[in-house]
Amino acid sequence: MIQRFVRNDRRILTFPAVHPCEGISPATLLDSLITLSKGICNFKSKFFPSQRRNVREMIRQVGILLIFFEEIRDHLPSDRDSIVLCFAELHTTFQKIKFLLDDCMREGAKTWMLMKSHSVASQFQVLVRTVATALDVLPLNSLNVSREIKELVLMVVNQAQRAKMELDLEDEEAVKRVILLLNQFENKFQPDPCVIKKFLDYLDITTWAECHREIKFLEDEINIECSENYEREVPMLSSLVGFLSYCRGILFEDSVYGNTDQSDGTSNLETLSCLNPEDFRCPISLELMTDPVTVSTGQTYDRASIQKWLKSGNLLCPKTGETLQSTELVPNSSLRNLIQQFCADNGISLVKSRKKNRDISRTILPGNPAAAEAIKFLSEMLASRLYFGSDQQKTKAAYEIRLLAKSNIFNRSVLIEAATIPALLQMISTNDPSMQEHSISALLKLSKHSNGKKVIMENRGLNPILGVLKNGLKLESKQIAAAIIFYISSPREYRKLIGENPEVFPALVDLIKHGTSCGKKNAIVAIFGLLLSHRNHERALGAGTVPALVNLLASSDKVELNTDALAVLATFAERTEGSFAILEASALPVILNQLQNTTSRAGKEYCVSILLALCVNSGAEVLAALVREKALMPLLYSLLTEGTSQAKKRTRSLIKILQRFCETSTSRFASEVSQEQFIDLCKFDLLSPFSFQEVAMATEQPKPAAKDVKMDLFEDDDEFEEFAIDQEWEDKEKGKEVTQQWEDDWDDDDVNDDFSLQLRKELEINTEKK
Repeated sequence: MIQRFVRNDRRILTFPAVHPCEGISPATLLDSLITLSKGICNFKSKFFPSQRRNVREMIRQVGILLIFFEEIRDHLPSDRDSIVLCFAELHTTFQKIKFLLDDCMREGAKTWMLMKSHSVASQFQVLVRTVATALDVLPLNSLNVSREIKELVLMVVNQAQRAKMELDLEDEEAVKRVILLLNQFENKFQPDPCVIKKFLDYLDITTWAECHREIKFLEDEINIECSENYEREVPMLSSLVGFLSYCRGILFEDSVYGNTDQSDGTSNLETLSCLNPEDFRCPISLELMTDPVTVSTGQTYDRASIQKWLKSGNLLCPKTGETLQSTELVPNSSLRNLIQQFCADNGISLVKSRKKNRDISRTILPGNPAAAEAIKFLSEMLASRLYFGSDQQKTKAAYEIRLLAKSNIFNRSVLIEAATIPALLQMISTNDPSMQEHSISALLKLSKHSNGKKVIMENRGLNPILGVLKNGLKLESKQIAAAIIFYISSPREYRKLIGENPEVFPALVDLIKHGTSCGKKNAIVAIFGLLLSHRNHERALGAGTVPALVNLLASSDKVELNTDALAVLATFAERTEGSFAILEASALPVILNQLQNTTSRAGKEYCVSILLALCVNSGAEVLAALVREKALMPLLYSLLTEGTSQAKKRTRSLIKILQRFCETSTSRFASEVSQEQFIDLCKFDLLSPFSFQEVAMATEQPKPAAKDVKMDLFEDDDEFEEFAIDQEWEDKEKGKEVTQQWEDDWDDDDVNDDFSLQLRKELEINTEKK
């Protein structure tokens, strides 16, 4: 009866208890009460960092009632309404007691539960009074139990009515100690490490891993608060994150660190093999869930979808039609982890939805003055260890920087000001794989900040980063180096400088050939960023980028990876030399196969862009080959009804060119085209006829575009967000720059910093410019 409500992913200090249904028999209810009571009594042997006295008192009272429940199990009347009423209320209350006890010892929540100790004590007070109220309606005299048992129950009632669940003196002292430490940070005074250690020992936070779990929990609470637009607790949460980050980096120097929240994945892989991926879709939006939450009926939805449903006034479960007993949304972290692993295994990016749920722009400013000063002290200490520490200290400092800069813009700026980048650039040339991985990962996070790009380039960081890209000790280090090249190439002047290095494009192409799926994506997106400078097109072509991408498309079954490759090929195809390179690589059959088989709408649109550019730039040979493809026209017609406005425009243009080619083809080409194909083509005469000049343009080679032709890179700025990047692009006005901050594609580890190239890149065709 109660098993489905034992939730490890329930948000702290929320009690989604379920009231027993009407008509339940007293015996069934009693059995469930006994099970709940035993579960509560099992907490007797557990360690509670805070609320120890209140916990003991609550467990003692439930233990006495358990004796009573077991005594009356065989002598229970079957039709007493007052008994059912009492037991039902006790059942609901015991569920809440168990939730509260779980919270008091929840892993990672020790600090937060201590700081909420007054509120937690009030919760104990409310629950113990509720037990007394429920027992008031129990007809003890009508129950066949001994006088001693009845006296025990009456004693519980009397004690519960008089009980004062107050804050422990030790807890109160610990809270005051934390507030004192936070005030010292706020006043720019570095606290005594002995005082900090005394506080951590009180909560039994004795290792780096335990401190890290505390930080992760607090950061999750901040994200939830912000996503629900309820930010009253954010300043205190932020100050605790800063304080504990300082503790993690300074006090646990000799502890084992890293990989604390990553499992081996074996059990998840076994689970994934038994699940239907369709179960990962939200029943409301039918999209892949990025933040699954469970409602009171036990059904799971994506948070954004169910919140919109509830705000519109709907109080029924969308899937079952049942009335929701509560509007509380319980995060389903187990399902979220499975979805994330499924996406990682299949090359699917959740970045667009994540940006909606986790906007890190709020971290430009510190959440609290105490947190700001704590991070500044910590940054200076970490920088000192990077320069003067042992190899072990340097590696751990790089890892701490990697964590601090992961999703916090303020932390990035402070770490850059502390001069950590020059030291990290020196460290990436090491022969230690772990040191290289952590230092290159830290540089990746700092390169997302506009000042970070500048410092890297001013300290001649391109060459050591390029060295890791070519000869990294781990594949993960190579793929991260490719990601850094993308970030630092966003300013125009750096883009040109990086492209002029003769080793950049060959190294990126080699990663496309031999890297992991994530590495391939990073290399592709880095090449795309460099191609925004037209001077880099020739260098990229000379490095064999096009054949590498075509081979990737022919062998890969990763939809998003293939879409990224098609986007870069579409960029190449806009220029005559790029079109020739695509044809020389025998890419036409591969592109037609992608158009026919890819499930990505963006991928189909890129295919159309490539085919259109090939027709314009390469003439009759391509047109004749396309006309012979029987399946092409139905695919193009479907895009006319399903694609974006720009895709429809391109598709119409391609159809018109093919139609007019058929109409004006000579007998040499007519012999290659059947009458049936010709009729099918002409059925799509949707637009006004081409002029003679347009028909000639479809069969002749145009002149290369002038170098000063200005191109509109993006049809819609919002589509560019699919990069999932934080970068700096130059505005049309000279000297004006706009900075856009985005976060990583993966939450678990920045080793998986792969980027989705699902931007609706629409370079204007040179002939259209004319």
